[in-house]
Amino acid sequence: MQFPQIRREVRYLASDYLLEMEGVSKRFSGVKALNNVEFRVKSGEVHALIGENGAGKSTLIKILSGIHQMDTGTICFNGSKVIIQSPRHAQQLGIATVHQELNLFPALSVS
Repeated sequence: MQFPQIRREVRYLASDYLLEMEGVSKRFSGVKALNNVEFRVKSGEVHALIGENGAGKSTLIKILSGIHQMDTGTICFNGSKVIIQSPRHAQQLGIATVHQELNLFPALSVS
């Protein structure tokens, strides 16, 4: 007995993104920290932001978590455009961040 092969095709629409950050820019005292950044996450995905020092990783996460306000751009979360006003507001939306802080445990080493 042979079973027909089932082919699964997944097509994503723009609304399938849990998080969309488009055209996000941020300056600090005239210095560009972020310039027209786009970042999208679908439900169930895990992303790592990696890059050199000064690449803007922390700034992007701080905007997403409500610590900094972006100068330009849009954020859509769960299909709705949002302006994240504060860390508390981000938490109320369901956005949680884990910050890499090396000074939390000064007595501990990597080894």
